[in-house]
Amino acid sequence: MNQSFIWRRQALKFAASALCAAALPAVAQGAAAGPIRLALIESMSGPFANTGEAVFRNLLWAVERVNARGGVKLPGGARRLELVRYDSKGQNEEALSALRAAIDDGARIVLQGNSSATAAALLDAIDKNNERDPQRRVLFLNYSAVDPVLTNERCSFWHFRFDAHADMRVTALMDVVKDEAALQRVYLIGQDYSFGQAVLRESRRQLGVLRPDVQIVGDELHPMGRVKDFAPYASKILASGAQAVVTGNWGNDLTLLVKAAREAGFNGSFYTFYGNALGAPAAIGDAGIGRVIAVADWLPNVQTAASEDFYRAFRTRFPKPSEDYVHMRMQLVIEALAQAMERAGSVDTVAVARAMERADVTLAGQRGRMRAADHQFQQQLVVGVMDRQGAPGVKFDVEGSGYGFRVVKTVAAERAEMPTICRMQRP
Repeated sequence: MNQSFIWRRQALKFAASALCAAALPAVAQGAAAGPIRLALIESMSGPFANTGEAVFRNLLWAVERVNARGGVKLPGGARRLELVRYDSKGQNEEALSALRAAIDDGARIVLQGNSSATAAALLDAIDKNNERDPQRRVLFLNYSAVDPVLTNERCSFWHFRFDAHADMRVTALMDVVKDEAALQRVYLIGQDYSFGQAVLRESRRQLGVLRPDVQIVGDELHPMGRVKDFAPYASKILASGAQAVVTGNWGNDLTLLVKAAREAGFNGSFYTFYGNALGAPAAIGDAGIGRVIAVADWLPNVQTAASEDFYRAFRTRFPKPSEDYVHMRMQLVIEALAQAMERAGSVDTVAVARAMERADVTLAGQRGRMRAADHQFQQQLVVGVMDRQGAPGVKFDVEGSGYGFRVVKTVAAERAEMPTICRMQRP
């Protein structure tokens, strides 16, 4: 059984207000109810440990913010949130073991996102658990697993996704690609599992519709998390004559890919889902200026005062350059959860899920709402292009690299929204 580690803090220092607030004591609900336990199931060791730790920091900050304002307000009294981490070690079986441990430990809210394959395995197990054991039903809050099937063919009443799914992200990227008249040759590469396959599949489809003149000169998948040397892949990209690479790679699989491409002499563009963090900008260096494009729900250089305050507050809480990985959607997950519990007036799983279907939250100017039909969160997307810090529109860099991302396109939530084929079965 996985061991869990609980990181608790009694005070939160806000950058903007310098407000310190002691966490409220647990208030009895029935018999001395304690904090509301949230189980984070992620890779905390292995090749993707950096992604798990980065997610943990985001969710911890969000939990601290809720606790600092008094916790979740319920009829029996306010209750704090408590974030508990379980190490999946990047393996589905370990994730399922962690899920069983979390349920036994009293968690009824599970958070995961780094790997759609793991998300699918957890979702299947949660569906079965909730049918067999209604007294220990669990909600699954997904912040990053973006395989479209999770809110389409495999949609579930117990699952809520807060990231734009792969087809939505591809659409935002292709909105930039379609205007690049000089682009004629594209190389597609991705991780060989459900998400990577979905990105390449939708990229092929949309290129055929939007830019039928573009030639796809490479189309391949590689083992996820097992490639240590991407030089052979970089050589093939270079030999293909590609002017751009489209990839959904994340974590070390992205960092090592762009680094190998740079070292091989590739001077084309990278259209990415995650090229704006976790070592990728530093790895590609000057070669990425004007050439690395990333799509996200939010970027630090969104030009509003509220956004800037939000980012500065995160950097105050986590000042190390290596900790510079903040995602607005991960903050909105916790805000939506607190809102749903307060609307439900309960922590009952079914009541919270029904309230979550109506979630509508705003933080630092970023608004998102949950679509009840398939539990796919709807929010604006932005596309950014890498440039040196200090260039117009690049006030903040990434991870102390000296490079940041200038927002070049904002896609309104209404435009980013896509139809669903979900047939939700509700209890």
